[in-house]
Amino acid sequence: MYLRRLAQLYAGLALYGLGAALQVASRLGNDPWDVLHQGLARQTGLSIGTWAIIAGALVLMLWIPLRQRPGLGTISNVVLIGLFIDLFLWLLPHPGGPALRWAYLVAGILVGGFATGCYIGAGFGPGPRDGLMTGLAARGHSMRVVRTTIEVSVLALGWLLGGTVGIGTLMYALAIGPLSHLFLPLLRIGPGPATRSEAPPTAVAPRPPVPSARL
Repeated sequence: MYLRRLAQLYAGLALYGLGAALQVASRLGNDPWDVLHQGLARQTGLSIGTWAIIAGALVLMLWIPLRQRPGLGTISNVVLIGLFIDLFLWLLPHPGGPALRWAYLVAGILVGGFATGCYIGAGFGPGPRDGLMTGLAARGHSMRVVRTTIEVSVLALGWLLGGTVGIGTLMYALAIGPLSHLFLPLLRIGPGPATRSEAPPTAVAPRPPVPSARL
């Protein structure tokens, strides 16, 4: 069972990197955190995946005052998703025409939803961004307000830095929550019910979605 959970965790992280890479490559709009990562990449010359790792590590440091405890999945999320994003961006063929760009976008969102179910369902802890939100919510703040505030800020900053915001951002926001809730019960093999730092996503797994109002 443990080996199966490990395999599902790392398969999920790899697939999440693939889904993010497909959405970025479509050039039709990223999820909010990748808008930020792409904006930072365009300003600094570092890759999107590198900034995903840096941002994840910085967010994880904010767990310390919140007394959140990372799991194996949390640490693996920080390190591996960025590596997989860069790998798949390098491997994926350039989508020349509109049809292929739309195919990349739709496939990226679907793969991201399935990947969320895989790695959260393995029961090794949430991603750093989810843990930050649940930690703040546990201090008496509304999860909706916390989520909206953080992601509006991330999206706005990423857009100002040159990250791609578009129809794909809206589609991701509308679809990723239902997809995650569809796949998570089917793929959950982790031990027992979710704890505070292992709460199932209401919208996203490594990086939660943006409500449509943010656009």
